[in-house]
Amino acid sequence: MKLVTYRDGVAAEGRLGVVQDGLVIDVEYLGEAVGAALPADMLTLIDLGPDALRAIKQALSDTADARPAGIAVPEENVRLLAPIPRPRKNIFGIGLNYVEHVAESAKSLDTSKDLPKEPVVFSKPPTSVIATGEPIQHNASMTQMLDWEVELAVIIGKRATRISKDDAMSHVFGYSVINDVSARDNRRAGQWIFSKGQDSYCPFGPAIVTAEDIADPHDLTLWLKKNGEEKQRSNTKHLLFDIPTLIADISSGITLEPGDIIATGTPAGVGAGRDPQEWMWPGDVIECGVDGIGVLRNPVVKIGD
Repeated sequence: MKLVTYRDGVAAEGRLGVVQDGLVIDVEYLGEAVGAALPADMLTLIDLGPDALRAIKQALSDTADARPAGIAVPEENVRLLAPIPRPRKNIFGIGLNYVEHVAESAKSLDTSKDLPKEPVVFSKPPTSVIATGEPIQHNASMTQMLDWEVELAVIIGKRATRISKDDAMSHVFGYSVINDVSARDNRRAGQWIFSKGQDSYCPFGPAIVTAEDIADPHDLTLWLKKNGEEKQRSNTKHLLFDIPTLIADISSGITLEPGDIIATGTPAGVGAGRDPQEWMWPGDVIECGVDGIGVLRNPVVKIGD
């Protein structure tokens, strides 16, 4: 299933929807139509686990031939929010997780030329999250080196403490897209959170596709365009540390909980690695896509003096 958090002209808060045949089907209203209690938001759905997903599928099947008015709305008539508008914890970011990106970073960002021997983990706070269509903020007094990074996001569905690689994939709820926006001139003594965690630095969405509907998360094409010109293209089969390794590594010391998000790293093609270097500026439009999941589209806007 392709799941979204959306707002229409009626709902004051974001609501949980299923995207199907160009429609957004409201999950709570769908449940009311079949006499089932179905969740109204993404985090509640994730908390409820596989039984809730099965109940949604059954309700979709039971109402396939006829649904009461108001349950389904055309996609173009709703505003998509981030799938999890306010994550409960920081997003776990993974640095230097594609071999070619390690090389370009060593050349332009003074990182080591050697491949990491274990995942490089940092974080982005919940306040950095924005939805597709919302603006990436460019504050010239803060940065002159605002960069892009398309990434596959992994959404955790089941609590994971000291999980083995063999068991790791059973803890995945689904997948989405993240742009790991980075102010390259805001790194502080090797610490990345201020560079990567400022407001609007985590475009996320447009949807979460459940794990069962992604045949192989290690064979997904991901790409990024700036003003229509392609800047990044690769495939998740080139991840240095795959998803089971990342889950096992993080959970070895930090408990992963339902709704936690792991941004798995970006391939080569970031602005810092280009010759000459390129950055994002007000007026630019950045599109990030992962095949089978969707496309994030965010304008860059000026804030501050």
